[in-house]
Amino acid sequence: MVVGAFPMAKLLYLGIRQVSKPLANRIKEAARRSEFFKTYICLPPAQLYHWVEMRTKMSVMGFKAEAVKPLNEEAAAELGAELLGEATIFIVACSCLLLEYWRQQAQRRRNKVERLAAWDALRDEVGHLALALEALQEQVQAVPPQSALEELRAQVQEVRAQLCAADLQPAPQE
Repeated sequence: MVVGAFPMAKLLYLGIRQVSKPLANRIKEAARRSEFFKTYICLPPAQLYHWVEMRTKMSVMGFKAEAVKPLNEEAAAELGAELLGEATIFIVACSCLLLEYWRQQAQRRRNKVERLAAWDALRDEVGHLALALEALQEQVQAVPPQSALEELRAQVQEVRAQLCAADLQPAPQE
């Protein structure tokens, strides 16, 4: 499953990168045209990135770097524009991931609410069935036993027999 998920993630990353690339290119062009944007937005991160990169390289090679020579303005503007473009792509990708996470969480909450509603409906149904069962049990207990019914039936037959016998006897003549 991990093998199948990796190409999908890579494809998703490439798709997001392709979608956000025009935005990054527009930001780079604005950085090249606008002096304010270049001076205050692009140059400081580029110089900081260059300083950190050079210090890291020097320390990895075992040299002690006291002072790092800053980049010239054109190189710094280009590097700053590239950094800004990559940061834009990264922000768009993170935003997509965050939105997908929120969507998944909302889906889980909806599923949980649906399950709880179904559970409550089943619990209510069981409660209604229990009440109906109790009512039926009371009705069954209220019904006279079979022997009492047979006794009543025998009495009805006796009365019927007496009535039939009375009908068969001739009426007394006066």
